[in-house]
Amino acid sequence: MLDSLLLFLESFRIDRAIAMPLATLIGVVAAMLLIWIVEVILKKVLLRFISKFAARTATKLDDLLVRYDVFVWVARMVPPVLAYRMAGTVLRFYPDAVPVVHDVLIMLFAFVVIMLLISTLDVLYEFFSRHPVGTRLPVKSIVQVIKTIIVFIGLIVVISRLIGQSPVVFFSGIGAFTAVLLLIFKDSILGLVAGVQLSSNDLVRIGDWIEMPKYGADGDVIDISLVTVSVQNFDKSIVVIPAYTLISEGFRNWRGMQESEGRRIKRSFSIDMQSIRFLDDELTGKIEAVQLLKPYLKERRQEIENFNRAVMADESSPVNGRRMTNLGTFRAYLEAYVRSMAKINTDMMVMIRYLQPDAFGLPCEVYCFTRTKDWAAYEAVQADIMDHIFAVLPFFDLKVYQLQGATVPQRAVRE
Repeated sequence: MLDSLLLFLESFRIDRAIAMPLATLIGVVAAMLLIWIVEVILKKVLLRFISKFAARTATKLDDLLVRYDVFVWVARMVPPVLAYRMAGTVLRFYPDAVPVVHDVLIMLFAFVVIMLLISTLDVLYEFFSRHPVGTRLPVKSIVQVIKTIIVFIGLIVVISRLIGQSPVVFFSGIGAFTAVLLLIFKDSILGLVAGVQLSSNDLVRIGDWIEMPKYGADGDVIDISLVTVSVQNFDKSIVVIPAYTLISEGFRNWRGMQESEGRRIKRSFSIDMQSIRFLDDELTGKIEAVQLLKPYLKERRQEIENFNRAVMADESSPVNGRRMTNLGTFRAYLEAYVRSMAKINTDMMVMIRYLQPDAFGLPCEVYCFTRTKDWAAYEAVQADIMDHIFAVLPFFDLKVYQLQGATVPQRAVRE
């Protein structure tokens, strides 16, 4: 074709030294025009058709492919390929320029391929982040690692073309730069290893409530990237933690509570030990009117009577044999009261116990689980129990220990 064009120009008595570059210029312009026409057809016809087709389908994957320009980058692969195939023909009279043009086109093609792969990875991340598997695997970390590898390989290909060496030479020499690469990508490597450990052991997912007091983290995980984990605290502040510290230093994950049948209440209060005594007739008469205690009193009295009869206890003194106390009766009442609450999960442990006595009285602990796991509702149930405890203690002639004359510590209040 170029030879025919050269002969045509020479037929007008144009000197060959002028006809050759003129024919080459015409060939370059014609090739560029052809490539432009192909690109217009791809963009104006094919890409528009694909966009309209994707908008009509019910699947989301094709919409993501359109949004992240995957089809656009596929279309952009065509021009450098056409130019590469036509370069030898168009530059036939200047063979020394062909390798240079080929190198430029290869670098352009490599750039397009890299952008295509990156866009495809963005699509996969967006797709799997909405999928249940995205909450169990560090998809973002995996995507970022693959992107790094793709860009690294693309740079090697481009540099090798610039200096005229085979890419194999660079890859074979990577071993000599391993230490340098480890230093440069230390955080990425540690983050990747941490991400694999976190995902393989299912230690943390997006949406989990975790605590790391050292870093001021106490909230929900909103992002897990290659090197960091972002936690949004309940005051809406965001803490960014290095991913590998979750493995190296440990953290508390509340997912087990969120997936369980209830949320634990574990609160204690101290009783003034000087207010503990045996039941007398007056207090017994008051307690017998308590509906929740009637089954307990009936069973307990029978048990005590049988025991005292068996040991022939002299009941003229209250220290002989067994007697009911206001504290023991209160503990039985409190357990019955907690079990009667509709918001307490009685299928899980319900326990009222005494802790080790100290100078501040006898600690009494309420241990149970609420049916709700919502924070506000949970705190409301816990507050109802504590309110009732402090209100009903005087009924059993018991007193809460409260240190007299002490200065109340100032607590920091966060907005």
